[in-house]
Amino acid sequence: MQTHQLKPIHKPQKPQRKGRGGKSGTYSGRGIKGQSARAGRKMKPIIRDLIKRYPKLRGYRFKSPGLKAKLELAVLNLDVLDKKFNAGDKVSPEILLEKKLIRKIEGKLPRVKILGKGKITKALVIEGCSISKSAKENIIKAGGKI
Repeated sequence: MQTHQLKPIHKPQKPQRKGRGGKSGTYSGRGIKGQSARAGRKMKPIIRDLIKRYPKLRGYRFKSPGLKAKLELAVLNLDVLDKKFNAGDKVSPEILLEKKLIRKIEGKLPRVKILGKGKITKALVIEGCSISKSAKENIIKAGGKI
């Protein structure tokens, strides 16, 4: 008999599988105690930048950026322009400021948007203002230019 012909009498023992719950494994691969050892755990990112970005309650730092963009916009309707301007007049943010239809926001001239509420009967020339779709149609119908 040669050494390569030798066979063991018993079967090889399988290694103990740990961390599978139940009786197998000491702590089932979760370590000892704490949040990470509990069921249903979810580790939240504890990174300073992410935490700073979460919206907080109150305080001077945490005003939403969308609010500021809305505040920088001055909104006017067609009926206001119809009352305050004559036919053929030019409408721009500077002229609106002179006629006190809009006012400066934080010392700056705001962006102006003209909305289509009301009717316009006069032909006006509009410059430097953003205009809604319905307002644009009404101004062109009245003979105005944009």
